[in-house]
Amino acid sequence: MNVKTTFNIAVLPGDGIGLEITEPCIELLKKASEVIGGFKLHFELLDAGAAYYQKTGVSLPDESLAKAKAADAILLAAMGLPSIRYPDGTEISPQLELREKLCLYAGVRPIKTMPGLTPVLADPRAKNLDIVLIRESTEGLFAARGNGVIENDQVAKDTMTITRPICERLFDFGFRFAQRRKQNGHPGNLTCVDKANVIGGFAFFRKIFDERAKAFPEVLASHAYVDAVGLNLVKQPWNFDVLVTENMFGDILSDVGAGLLGGMGLAPSADIGDDHAVFQPCHGTAPDIAGQGKANPTAMFLSAAMMLDWLGDRHHSESCLVAAKTLTGAIESVYLDGCLPFELGGNDGTDLIAKAVKKAIKAPVNAVMA
Repeated sequence: MNVKTTFNIAVLPGDGIGLEITEPCIELLKKASEVIGGFKLHFELLDAGAAYYQKTGVSLPDESLAKAKAADAILLAAMGLPSIRYPDGTEISPQLELREKLCLYAGVRPIKTMPGLTPVLADPRAKNLDIVLIRESTEGLFAARGNGVIENDQVAKDTMTITRPICERLFDFGFRFAQRRKQNGHPGNLTCVDKANVIGGFAFFRKIFDERAKAFPEVLASHAYVDAVGLNLVKQPWNFDVLVTENMFGDILSDVGAGLLGGMGLAPSADIGDDHAVFQPCHGTAPDIAGQGKANPTAMFLSAAMMLDWLGDRHHSESCLVAAKTLTGAIESVYLDGCLPFELGGNDGTDLIAKAVKKAIKAPVNAVMA
């Protein structure tokens, strides 16, 4: 088997604090590749975002899209600014365009507590949360984006779209993801989150989930209504393993998950399709703290680790898989040593956290790379 060893990474820093967390993230990735060996990363910074739109009238130029599409993976920091909007009043959001144009149907949102931090929930079980929410990212209620209708300033209509082809790919992705987790010691359960008791589209969503479940008998498949999941994410989140849901529901629940961690600065994400993937922190551009060095870069760093893991799995690169674990371990060790970002009431800024993580990146003992 020929193992790919050189990867081209398209980087979109975007706006606000996105510009501040991008460079240190690239430095960490370079350090991880150097320490582990066996693979190389080449980075190319691309234009996109609200500030670029303000200058040019274009939020995602064709050249940037083409280069992102040709890359092995896409690393995106944060995009959009509240003060710069499209003519219809919505915020500039090239990240949504990437999901749609590259068909990144599986949004992976880990909800994993950081060692060393005081849990948000008092129950001791909240110290070791390790849940993954898989959010469909190309259709659902978001499919109406830009196509809604307002009638006589009296009625607004937006349409939810659920299609069989996307659902089948989404659920197969979810079942395979749960399978892989099971091999690594997790329960390997997949829960379909919907509102099938009220909305016909969600009954269809659940029907397809049940059909696909038959192909994965080793994964325990179950259902839950979204309101019940919202309740239990707050009351007893440790009972969940992997959740799969529609776009809007996933958008909301992933922020609930970030709340369980302590804040958006601890919440990484990936949007994955059959041929492409974007990795980005769940947080926004935080213009209120931009330029002050207070941004928490942790979610960006964790997203980069997810990128390495995806590259390793996709291209059978043990080196990338080891580098992903090494980077994640370095981040966790910094928090175990007492790191506390401004976001969480501490005094550790972007530069201090980045330097501490970089120092903590060390080759694991007896690692076998290829």
